[in-house]
Amino acid sequence: MKRTIRTTAFTVGALIATLGLPAGTAHADTDARVDLRVLVVSDGGPSTDAIAAELTAAGTPFTEIDLTQAGRQVIDAGFLADTVGGVPRAKFQAVVLPNDNPFADGSPEMAALAAYEQTYEIPQVDAYAYARPQAGLQVPTSGGYSGSIDGTQAAVTTAGRAGAFGYLDGAVPFEDNDPAVNESYAYLSQPAPGADFTPLVEATIPGTATKGSLVGEYRHDGRRELVVTFVYNQYQQQFRLLARGIVEWMTGGVHLGASRNYFAVHVDDVLAADDRWNSQLNCTPGDVDCTDPNATPDPIRMTPADVDHAVAWEQDKKFTFDFAYNAVGSVDQREENNGVDLLADRLIADRAKFRWVNHTYTHSFLGCVQDTAVVPWKCATNADGSTQWISRNEIADEIATNRVWGQFAGLPQETDELVTGEHSGMRVLPQQPVDNPNLAPALADTGIKWIGSDNSREPDQRAVGQATTVPRYPMNVFYNAGKAAEQVDEYNWIYTSRAQGGSGICEENPATTSCLAAPLDTATGYADKIVPLETRIALGHVLSNDPKPHFIHQSNLAEERIAYPVLDGVLGGYQALFADDTPVVNLRMKDIGTELKRRADWKSALNAGQVTAYRVGDKVTVSAPTGVQVTATLPTGTTQGSAAFGTAYAGAVSGWTPSTGTPLTFTVPATPQATTLAPTDTHATVTTPAPHTRVPAGVRAQVPATADH
Repeated sequence: MKRTIRTTAFTVGALIATLGLPAGTAHADTDARVDLRVLVVSDGGPSTDAIAAELTAAGTPFTEIDLTQAGRQVIDAGFLADTVGGVPRAKFQAVVLPNDNPFADGSPEMAALAAYEQTYEIPQVDAYAYARPQAGLQVPTSGGYSGSIDGTQAAVTTAGRAGAFGYLDGAVPFEDNDPAVNESYAYLSQPAPGADFTPLVEATIPGTATKGSLVGEYRHDGRRELVVTFVYNQYQQQFRLLARGIVEWMTGGVHLGASRNYFAVHVDDVLAADDRWNSQLNCTPGDVDCTDPNATPDPIRMTPADVDHAVAWEQDKKFTFDFAYNAVGSVDQREENNGVDLLADRLIADRAKFRWVNHTYTHSFLGCVQDTAVVPWKCATNADGSTQWISRNEIADEIATNRVWGQFAGLPQETDELVTGEHSGMRVLPQQPVDNPNLAPALADTGIKWIGSDNSREPDQRAVGQATTVPRYPMNVFYNAGKAAEQVDEYNWIYTSRAQGGSGICEENPATTSCLAAPLDTATGYADKIVPLETRIALGHVLSNDPKPHFIHQSNLAEERIAYPVLDGVLGGYQALFADDTPVVNLRMKDIGTELKRRADWKSALNAGQVTAYRVGDKVTVSAPTGVQVTATLPTGTTQGSAAFGTAYAGAVSGWTPSTGTPLTFTVPATPQATTLAPTDTHATVTTPAPHTRVPAGVRAQVPATADH
């Protein structure tokens, strides 16, 4: 994917004249205020869109100019800088361009940008540049390479690990998900003779033992550029690995917003049993839609040995499961076995090893009354045609009875967390397009503030009365499978065509990404196809600053324990890529809900133009509406007043700070690259415009394989 890139030659005098500065000012302005906002200049390509998406997800404000749009903002000296209270102001702390010069020959816009960067020491990211001397590199025909690098094992250099990419262990693998598709095109070359160019990420040039740069820093004419010479989109793992470093490099580690790598796994139906998939009937006996008269339920339930395995696995991975429990499973087990339930005994003995979530007492459906005389089921109606709903008292009893059982057993649970069976009570299409009107009052009656929802149905957090949803990712490790062959058989049924004996869901939903060209081998398909795919999807969420939990079922920790290969792939793969100071963040449900809600409030404040942030010298000042939690990433050692700011992560500190309506002030430690700036004019504040939050199309489309049963 090669673009035509034009060259514009500048002299120092031309740069200064373009910006309208006095002659001889060829150094950084030491009296400037620098606003904490990024300028993204886009050509509509995936690389600048990827960086914009990273900034959006982190909550880092930016302004985007699309070069393909008629009537766009012209980039000139007045757009880039001005004065506030007599103090020079740089309106952007960094500039992102599609390449090192996306403008026409002799462009005054490129001249203005170059002069601005030189005057205020503003770094520039070349999102995807051709390797050439103007970018500090030799052209690829001079012993380099241009072409696909799918499957390449790149690596962070010593300089990269000592700088913005130090959160990585070293390896940067490039995806090769489809041998028939070129996924990553790149230019690999060495620094041009005499260029002040430092490779930060590099890979071996094919056919040689020589390394070529993929990401590097080029210093010239009093400017700094991060030169990226491979194309990417926001979903590819190689970009996800490097995105944090790109942002930290261009902001000098001082910016609004924060990014961490999250992973939480909810295990539903603990203490209960899950019905097994029937390969002959192609349905699950015990499920409301499996009406064959020969359908006999075949339950899957954990054993004490499975609990022991879970405990040992947690200790090895330094990870904690969230167990969503249904107490009736143990009550029934004891009634049917003379008071004996070895599974419950072991779980209660090891209760402190897990986090516990109320999953209701019997796992009953809490929405409309289901009419199961038809397939698929529908909502039962009253004589007047109105919907029959599960009552407020029934819902409250399901919640309260389960909670009391858990308290009696000593389970360390949070009483304001809840996951209903099948996420029921909330709307589910097509049968029940609205929430059960009795759900919100019952949640209030029982003090529920956080309720799990199905991310495949409702990806956005919302209110249910006084409670707030926590969207959860369903994993394609099915609730009704305890063995790999069962999982593969059902997977084949769902994702193959009717002509191949499948359900036909792919014919009806051609955008479904899990569709199969042919059925998988039941003996090998799980390890060869499903595990790598589900690992990649889940790890993609982890690397995307996405705190939403994933959910599986207790059946997946029983029998052949088929969930563990996927979970091992996620955590093992993560550990191989990241340094020790960048661990997976493993939050419980209410903390995830709080994080999501804070982000939503912060995004609203940014979009409304209610946030002001700038740096002057070693002081960072942020103003936001009263009650809004301010998020920022700052260097280690930053203080707010006399207290240390934030918590350590990935070589920096970050966190949330409540705004009281008065400006927040942070003091950052001096660094060798920090610009010495003058004290701020405390009477002059400028409200930032709303950030641009355009996200490109092409989001993965995936139909969930199962509901929560």
